[in-house]
Amino acid sequence: MKFSKQLIYICLVIISVTGCKVGEKYQRPEMRKVDDYYGTAQDSIHVGEKLSQISWKDYFADSTLIALIDSALVNNINMQKAVKQVEIGFQNLEQSKANFYPTLGFTPFDFNREYYSENYNNYGSNRARRNHGDSPPTTLYTERLAYSSALSASWEIDIWGKFRWQKEAARASYMKTKEFQKAVKTALVAEIASIYYNMLMINSQIAVAEKNLELGNRTLKIVKLQFDADETTSLAIQQTESQILRARSLIPRLEKEYRVLENRLNQLLGRYPQPMGIEKGLDLVHLASDYDTGVPVELITNRPDVAASEYQLVVSNARVGITKAMRYPSISLSGGAGLNSFQFENFLDPSGSAFALLNGSILMPIFKNRKLKTNYLVAVKEREMAILDFKEKFLEAVGDVSDALITIDKLQDEYNIAQERIEVTSKGVQDASLLFESGFANYLEVISAQEDALQSELELVDLKRQLFLANIDLYRSLGGGWK
Repeated sequence: MKFSKQLIYICLVIISVTGCKVGEKYQRPEMRKVDDYYGTAQDSIHVGEKLSQISWKDYFADSTLIALIDSALVNNINMQKAVKQVEIGFQNLEQSKANFYPTLGFTPFDFNREYYSENYNNYGSNRARRNHGDSPPTTLYTERLAYSSALSASWEIDIWGKFRWQKEAARASYMKTKEFQKAVKTALVAEIASIYYNMLMINSQIAVAEKNLELGNRTLKIVKLQFDADETTSLAIQQTESQILRARSLIPRLEKEYRVLENRLNQLLGRYPQPMGIEKGLDLVHLASDYDTGVPVELITNRPDVAASEYQLVVSNARVGITKAMRYPSISLSGGAGLNSFQFENFLDPSGSAFALLNGSILMPIFKNRKLKTNYLVAVKEREMAILDFKEKFLEAVGDVSDALITIDKLQDEYNIAQERIEVTSKGVQDASLLFESGFANYLEVISAQEDALQSELELVDLKRQLFLANIDLYRSLGGGWK
């Protein structure tokens, strides 16, 4: 009864101090409030639903592209690695929860037999003499013999919150791996979309080059007729043919770029190089832009890299609590019960072989204090660095969105000018051809008009591609669609 009262008293004391959790509860650092992004001149982006709430499938709205992305999200090697990282983080989190529970051990059977010689000085030598006579033998003899079976347990009381901080750090690390997975997904979706639109651009440029080649061949026929009629020289034929060859050489160069992009896309899809069958041009796809960018502070939860940086800050804050708790005493309870006997025939007799142990210990870190203090101070400085890293990542995210907005705005201006130029150069080609066929213009004027039109159409296609990529970059920068 006395032993039970002491045990109850010890438990009450332990329970009364277990609420003494050291360390500071995590609080997000104060961020300077910004109401809008710099570079928001494009009004069409600031109406309608927020980009952060739009699924990437609704944003791209291209069945071919959606099918490619869906395949990559399952088969991409980096995505599979990211999934494994999340699983590892979850296992570490589960392990941190186990720190709160006692550790149990069981020894089903243990046999211990020790041998010593004549000159070995041991307290048990008298027993050996009784077994073997007044003088112990010169050869090895049995000094100790024991049979045992035991169940043991130990438990460290989480007085100062060390285990709770470890659990919080493990949870934040786990959430960081999930944000890393989102970041991998973000990069993967953005790269696939970029490659896809680049391939469509090349298809459109090949179509432009083929159209220009057809115009050049038509011009060459007229020049040859004029040469046969002694109305021009062979130089006209040579220069016209040179212009046709330039247009022809553009096609294999574009086809090479297309195949390289196709191979890269196959790699992202986790498969060997093979034809993709993407034949349409960039003029057949559209991106919606009537969405709201939201306010900058939303990037903390939307952007995977910003969220991951904050989780790293949570980990650093938890480590401060862990290192501080390590400087205080730790209390442990341990116990065991089982059977122990020197004779095997009595081993299974609980009345004579049973034993039970109960121990309690308090460990005071004294001579390690300087080391533990250093660990604590270093953890504090690492937390301060993590705060700066978090703020830097947030500023970088805001800058990315502003860059994307400015790029879209200025590219749209360029695109509008390029469209006007297309109208001018197209009319110039028509007029030059009519004048040439009527004899009021020479072949050089026709070639120059066709070359100018070719470059204008190629630039227009490239500007449209840049607009698509800038919209993708804006979507990525806002962290939308990856939840």
